[in-house]
Amino acid sequence: MGYFPMAHPELNNRIMWHRPVMRGIIPIDENFHIPENLKRFLKKEPFSYTINTQFRQVMEKCAERKHGSTWITEEIIQAYCELNERELALSIEAWKGNELAGGLYGVCIGRAFFGESMFHSVTNASKASLVFLVDYLRKNNYTLLDSQYLNHHLLQFGAHEIPDREYMKKLKNALPKGYRPKLNESH
Repeated sequence: MGYFPMAHPELNNRIMWHRPVMRGIIPIDENFHIPENLKRFLKKEPFSYTINTQFRQVMEKCAERKHGSTWITEEIIQAYCELNERELALSIEAWKGNELAGGLYGVCIGRAFFGESMFHSVTNASKASLVFLVDYLRKNNYTLLDSQYLNHHLLQFGAHEIPDREYMKKLKNALPKGYRPKLNESH
């Protein structure tokens, strides 16, 4: 339905649903751009990658913020961990040796991946995780990579905003035919 949850620290961590008028997306096709300096860095193969081996830890690292509070509360972490157990969410982990250097997580339904958050403790590890994710999405015939909102970090990869109406068309095409969310399940 195009909505995503976020906890609001200023409202005692109340979780609210968001559906922006302009939606951030990252291209999966040839319009995905890897900056030249990052290409050179990645040629050195500085990281190894895993999928879904540290889902909770990736979320917890994403929740750690240097400046202030986060929208990723324990309640959000528990809900997304349940989605991961149901194979509706995944994490990408970038490793430098035995250290979890960076990663990202999101929800996957049909051919849509809804990116939630990313982190790094080693330079370029979150960027490398995104490049790995896009390769994974291409190999698995995904058609939509939703970034919710834009930030400077994502713009360098070709991320851009589209109006909600256009987003909903892309979303409909990415979801399984006849897909309807189960609105009456308790969580």
